Amino acid sequence: MSPSSTRTIPRPRVLSGMRPTGRLHLGNYMGALYNWVRLQHEYDCYFFIADLHALTTDYADPSRVQDNIFEIALDFLSAGLDPGRCVVFRQSDVLQHDRLNTLFGMFTPLGWLERVPTYKDQQQQLTSKDLSTYGFLGYPLLQAADILLYKPDFVPVGADQVAHVELTREVARRFNQLYPGNFYLAPDAAPWEMQAILEKARKLAGEPKNSTRTDFSHHQLFEAAGQTKKIGSFGRGEILPEPKVLLTPSPKLPGLDGRKMSKSYGNTIMLAEPEADLREKLKTMVTDPARIRRTDPGNPDVCPVFDLHKVFSSETVQAEAAEGCRKASIGCIECKSWVADAIVTTIAPIQAHRRDLEKRPGVIKDVLANGSARAAKRAQETLHEVQLAMGLA
Repeated sequence: MSPSSTRTIPRPRVLSGMRPTGRLHLGNYMGALYNWVRLQHEYDCYFFIADLHALTTDYADPSRVQDNIFEIALDFLSAGLDPGRCVVFRQSDVLQHDRLNTLFGMFTPLGWLERVPTYKDQQQQLTSKDLSTYGFLGYPLLQAADILLYKPDFVPVGADQVAHVELTREVARRFNQLYPGNFYLAPDAAPWEMQAILEKARKLAGEPKNSTRTDFSHHQLFEAAGQTKKIGSFGRGEILPEPKVLLTPSPKLPGLDGRKMSKSYGNTIMLAEPEADLREKLKTMVTDPARIRRTDPGNPDVCPVFDLHKVFSSETVQAEAAEGCRKASIGCIECKSWVADAIVTTIAPIQAHRRDLEKRPGVIKDVLANGSARAAKRAQETLHEVQLAMGLA
């Protein structure tokens, strides 16, 4: 076997993060973490705890930040993220995030941030908080720094989050236009071509005729090449590649009141929810409003409980629940007990792993410390390129 046949082919890189708001609920798990666990087997993955982002809305009371970081890290690992297969780290431990965010702020138009849909939406939803802050306005730019720092090929998101990645792509595009990467000639360029470009660069720079200067910037070489006759193809490299969206399954997961599961609505079922509490909560979940009495036929297509069946129950159980609902051969309580069984079966192994990790808090600290060190090494490579391009290194 030749050496080339055994060479490891680099895997495409993926990056994503999650704000630490405490223990994760089933919506967080199925909407993101469930997909991350599978992605780590196919991609070079970086997953981070976005504690700086948590402060954009909760800056007035940071008392729970450290506890929340520990809780979300527990959920990450207990759900199956493997530090041997992916990099798990805390955002604030990697100082390059702050630095790149500051540099991006030098050239990002204010209007780009003001037009982000979630900027006004969250201001309207979180009326109890003063969000007229620089940090809240600038969180999409910090998000762009989080992503571009690692030059990922893909950012995994659901279909409703695609717009969030577009600003990152715009920032990368503007940076590459303002600060181009290495100037290059075609591989088959003749030796005289570079000499001709250097001669043109000297002339454009006002150098004396006998000058032998060669230390021109990539921008100067590109400009000179554009004005040099009879040369072949040339171009400029891109320091920050634009990441692509990786659409991941994001099933509809309603909360107990039928709305989207969210801590702000108080309608969640936690990933670490004790079984008894989980079953009691599900008994209170709203169902088809047309099914008032036990004998009334229902419509599973409009029932939030059946949406949970679609995510957690087997096809056999889904079929039985749908038929029983339409024919009124089962009641809502029985239907809810079936979906409770399915949820418990899904999360029981995760909870067992979590209880084991809770006894060993040092493991969590070590994973985050090691992950942050690995992330910082990769981040510094990008930051050095950026600072060099912007004249700061």
